[in-house]
Amino acid sequence: MISAQDLTYTYRTRVGTAEAVRNGTVHAVQGIDLEVAAGETVAFLGPNGAGKTTTVRMLTTLQRPTGGTATVAGHDVVRERAAVRRAIGYVSQSSGGSEHRVLDELRTQARLHGLSASQSAVRASELVDRFDLGGFADRPVARLSGGQRRRVDLALGLVNDPAVLFLDEPSAGLDPQSRANLWDHLRSLRARHGTTVFLTTHYLDEADLLSDRIIVIDGGRVIASDTAEALKNRIGGDVVTLETSRISDAATVVARVVPGCDLDTAPDCVRFHVAHAQRLLPELLRALDQAGVDLSSVAVKRPTLDDVFLRLTGRSLREDGLPARPPATADPTAPDPAQGLPAANLPTEVTK
Repeated sequence: MISAQDLTYTYRTRVGTAEAVRNGTVHAVQGIDLEVAAGETVAFLGPNGAGKTTTVRMLTTLQRPTGGTATVAGHDVVRERAAVRRAIGYVSQSSGGSEHRVLDELRTQARLHGLSASQSAVRASELVDRFDLGGFADRPVARLSGGQRRRVDLALGLVNDPAVLFLDEPSAGLDPQSRANLWDHLRSLRARHGTTVFLTTHYLDEADLLSDRIIVIDGGRVIASDTAEALKNRIGGDVVTLETSRISDAATVVARVVPGCDLDTAPDCVRFHVAHAQRLLPELLRALDQAGVDLSSVAVKRPTLDDVFLRLTGRSLREDGLPARPPATADPTAPDPAQGLPAANLPTEVTK
């Protein structure tokens, strides 16, 4: 349902750091390959500035690639933009704030997709029922709570009954109850309609619970693609964290008792991964005691997606990177991206 080969986005900028800018050029997306099957729910993860939103904008025809190719629902994102837009729904990070009534917003969206007035009224009523919007269908969207507005956003994204639904941070800013309700709606969407869902999120529990597969992007490149469980298994066992003021001594003992383990140190703790940590812990605690290493606490837990992310990228998903944000619109006169763009013709952006 979604296919991309060597998908690239590069633009010029006058502001940035050497890490993100090379010779005045930002390589926001650097040759992404990905495949998403029909009916699959895929979570697209990466730190800020990794290229997530840029990739989504290219796949939804909002940003023209500067290299590579991509198809969505069988249509090329550059040569068949209108066909792609007819086949997809898109819910951006920003929630709507219209002063129009919810029901009117839904009807207007349906008319924009080519439905007649009577068909639009029927479609709006169906979506009001599906997303439990009846209690506030006559209220202005701007006066709804955050959770209610996101449900309206989701309904608007589904007006055209899309084959593919793109969700960019769908639950950002929602309280826990609203997030849980949104998850229920997304599960129902998959179960009842078989909709393909492609979502970006910073909530790792959301990715873990909702997705069939997780794609991790960093530095504009895909660095991992697998199920959540398979990615966790890559960590190589349980995560053991020892809090102590004697980091160096603790690390030495761990290296002796658990030779070859993947050991990380921080100012106040030592962390490593090992299979069957509970079996090893008594021996390790005795060795630390004999070495005179006092511990503030000991924690053992199964790997999480944040552990996976830390292992893959060297940082937590919630750590901010440089916002390598492309311009809002690409040059419509740019040459076919399959041919690439010479450096002199790259889009230009000034980052404030």
